[in-house]
Amino acid sequence: MGHWIGKLQYSLEFSLTVGIKEAAALKAMDLGGTSDPYVKVYILPKKSKTFETKVFRKTLNPVFNENFKYQELIESTLVMQVYDFNRFSKHDMIGEIRLNLSTVDWNHVIEEWRDLSEASKHEQEHLGDICFSLRYVPASSKLTVIILEAKNLKRMDQGGSSDPYVKVQLILDKKKWKKKKTSVKMQTLNPYFNESFTFEVSFEQIQKVQLVISVWDHDKMSRNNAIGKIYLGCDATGNQLRHWADMLSNPRKPVAQWHTLLSSEQVDTTLALKHTLKIPFTNKTF
Repeated sequence: MGHWIGKLQYSLEFSLTVGIKEAAALKAMDLGGTSDPYVKVYILPKKSKTFETKVFRKTLNPVFNENFKYQELIESTLVMQVYDFNRFSKHDMIGEIRLNLSTVDWNHVIEEWRDLSEASKHEQEHLGDICFSLRYVPASSKLTVIILEAKNLKRMDQGGSSDPYVKVQLILDKKKWKKKKTSVKMQTLNPYFNESFTFEVSFEQIQKVQLVISVWDHDKMSRNNAIGKIYLGCDATGNQLRHWADMLSNPRKPVAQWHTLLSSEQVDTTLALKHTLKIPFTNKTF
């Protein structure tokens, strides 16, 4: 019999809306005997749209009352995971619920409590974590990104290591706008960078720009491979949105936070970038 780790109340509607109501009697994850819980919601197998609730501080019985809308649910597996938020290290999962939606009776609204289970062994492969700080100064229109370090990166080389570096990219109006990159750190899965990059971004642009942080494995003999990505901005969700909002609400002050890397496919699908195609013998694009 596993240890008691808590329970979660959720709702499902045929309008493809998932409601995260509240959690109760959660396992304490902090030294003070409490947790900072939030819930991550996504569907499998695509996992193309991930939602996260707000974080509730120092409680084992949070009341969320948040609803999330999906385009398709019926033939999917709904995953609801409760995490303990930690600004300075990896967020620990308290427990999860996995629901096969093909077995659900959609003739009425479902609202029920379920016990949380321990994390599934089939959870998506861990790609690594990255820590960086953000600072925005409206008066000078300067956005500063400091790539601090990464840890537990996915092994990309046959020798069981990687040669990681980080790309810092700004996306504006769904088009690649500005980019910079760190130096390469050889043969390590836990690189330390502490490299700073500054971009000129107006206050109007900071409201709609997207910051993409991606970790790559450098390869001299072939194409470099992406290990994982994360993106932030006013249209991001969860921890990425929280970090961006903290930056905007604390002008001139660097705000550092750890993030768990997502797959490149997941981030690229969400961003849905527009590609420009150059026509031979002209400077026009379409």
